[in-house]
Amino acid sequence: MVNSMTGFASAGGEHQGINWVWEIRSVNGRGLDVRTRLPEGFEVIEKHVKAATAQACARGTVNIGLRIKQGVEGGAPVLNLPNLDAVIEAVKTTEDRAVEKGLSLAVTRAADLLSVRGVIEMTVAQSDGDAELHKAIKGDFEQALADFLAARQAEGASLEAILTKQVDQIDDLTKQSAGLIEARRAKTEADFRANIQKIMDNADGVDEARITQELAVMAVKSDVMEELDRLRAHIDAARDLLKTRGPIGRKFDFLTQEFNREANTLCSKSNYTDLTQVGLELKTVIDQMREQVQNVE
Repeated sequence: MVNSMTGFASAGGEHQGINWVWEIRSVNGRGLDVRTRLPEGFEVIEKHVKAATAQACARGTVNIGLRIKQGVEGGAPVLNLPNLDAVIEAVKTTEDRAVEKGLSLAVTRAADLLSVRGVIEMTVAQSDGDAELHKAIKGDFEQALADFLAARQAEGASLEAILTKQVDQIDDLTKQSAGLIEARRAKTEADFRANIQKIMDNADGVDEARITQELAVMAVKSDVMEELDRLRAHIDAARDLLKTRGPIGRKFDFLTQEFNREANTLCSKSNYTDLTQVGLELKTVIDQMREQVQNVE
C-alpha cells in the first residue's frame, strides 16, 4: 500500500462554551518534521499531538494548528508579542520603502496592527475543568489525525495506480529493446562488412586476426543484454515495493536512479536508431515516475 506525503484534514468541537478547530496539513519532506502551533496553556496536549503524529507518519513536513475561536466564554485576549514585532517591522520597512519612492502613507494606528491575524489571540482561562476540556480537544485531534491519514492513503492509492502503469510501460519498452537486438546485430554486421570491403578494395591485404579482434571488441562494447537484465530486475523490485506495506519512498527513489542509469547506458551503447528511440522513451517514463515518487511516503 502506497501512502502520499501530502494531505489535509480539520476537525472542530465545543465544550462549555469553548470552541476550537484543528487543522493538519503536510507536504513532502526528506524525513519527518512535525510542527505545531497551539495556544498557550496547551503544552500537555502538544506533547500528545507530536507523539501521535510521529507514530502515524514516517515522512513529510506536517503542520498542526489548534485555533481557539474568539468569543470564548471565560477566555481573554492576549497580545502575541513575536507576531506583533514581525508586523511592526514589516510596516516600518514598507514606510521606509515608500519614502524612498516619494510616496506618503497614512499614519499607522494601533488598531491597524491589532487587527492583523495572529497579533491578538484568545486564551482559555485555566480551571478545575481543564482535564475535561483537554480530553475533548484531544478527542477531536484524534479524529482530525484519522481523517488526515485517510487523505494521505487516498492520494497514495492514486499514486500507486500511476506508478504501476509507469512500471508496466518500462516493462513493455524493455521487451521492445530486447526484440530489436537481433535486427541491430544484423545491421551492425552488415555495416562492418561493408566497411571492411572498402578497406580491402583500397589495400594490399587485411590482417584476418586483426579483423577478428576488432569484431570481438565491437561486440563487447555494444552488448546491452546486461543492461536489459538489470532493467528486468529493477522492474521486479519496483512491483515488489508497490506491494509492500509501510514507507517505500526512499527505496523507490533510489530505484528510479538505477532505472535511469541503465537507460542512459542503453542509449550510449545503442548505435541503432530504433533502439535509441526506445531508450529515449524509457528515459522519459523513468523521469515521470521519479517525479511521482517524490510524493511517496
